[in-house]
Amino acid sequence: MARKRITMQQLADACGLSRNTVSKVFNDRGSVPEATRQTVLQKARELGYYQPFEEAPAAVEPPRFQNIALLTRHPPAEAHFGIFFLPAFIDRLSRAGYMLTMYEVTPEQMAARVLPPHVPLDQLAGLSVIEMFDQSYLEMLCSLGLPCISVDCSAETYLAPMRCDVVCMENTAGTAAVVRHLLDAGARRLGFVGDPEHCSSFRLRHLAFSMVLKQAGITVDPALSILDEDAPDYSDVDWLYEKLRQMPAVPDALVCANDFLALSVMQALKRLGLSIPEDVMVTGFDGTPQSAVVEPSLTTVQIPNPEIGYVAADILLARIRDPGRPFRVVYVQTTPVWRDSTARKPT
Repeated sequence: MARKRITMQQLADACGLSRNTVSKVFNDRGSVPEATRQTVLQKARELGYYQPFEEAPAAVEPPRFQNIALLTRHPPAEAHFGIFFLPAFIDRLSRAGYMLTMYEVTPEQMAARVLPPHVPLDQLAGLSVIEMFDQSYLEMLCSLGLPCISVDCSAETYLAPMRCDVVCMENTAGTAAVVRHLLDAGARRLGFVGDPEHCSSFRLRHLAFSMVLKQAGITVDPALSILDEDAPDYSDVDWLYEKLRQMPAVPDALVCANDFLALSVMQALKRLGLSIPEDVMVTGFDGTPQSAVVEPSLTTVQIPNPEIGYVAADILLARIRDPGRPFRVVYVQTTPVWRDSTARKPT
């Protein structure tokens, strides 16, 4: 049977690309990312678009480019999650023959939805994204046609069709365990600290907090929480002091969206003359080194940072090898760590 004939424009429409880009693939004219090229060739085979080169054996060729860009809004510093994630991520990529280069995206570039000018887009095998929680910017990156993985994502990502892979720490079960522990310890007035719209992880942690209280028959009182839009104010102990001082009652416990918020909250509570955990129990999330040495030591949820790095690298490498595979969202389990900022977990 004769092979079905379609036009190059129809093939371009099926790929979601311009006719000019598809033409470059078939005519070897101009630079096209390897992932885009493979997507076009695969779609051409599926649709029966005939070209002489398709008669050749479909050998798997190594990618022409070995560079992977890491885009971030805030380069990792101190005990930031990325500091512990990156070594494992880089190790796995380098063993596969790839080199990772980090690029900081400015607020102006974010707003304009453009890449930093020095990113060699036509020489990249893939993109990785960390600490980038702007949905519009992520969608722009996905439209470039390169394999892309986002480590965590915006709070809006799951409300739109997925066009990249995502790897996250597991947020709901760890937070739920912490909240249930606080309830078992006698807490009834509980508050949450952190902007639920900051990122997907914060939203899921706040959702778990609210759901466990609802299951326990406790009405969530927004007046006992600090849910302001994410800003540097959260690291300002004076600002937190005023927020806590203005609450109608002293909470029995404060569940903080991460350890850095919890450490600042603990300073503000001490300034108010409140004792931890006798007056207010406090929990964090991340398992940072500071959480173990602060006084009192902080109950938190430990993120397995190296494992997330390895998982993210494996997913990106799989995407580079097979651009047409279904997109995935992968969660890596987290573990509660019980310390002195809450009543000790019974053994």
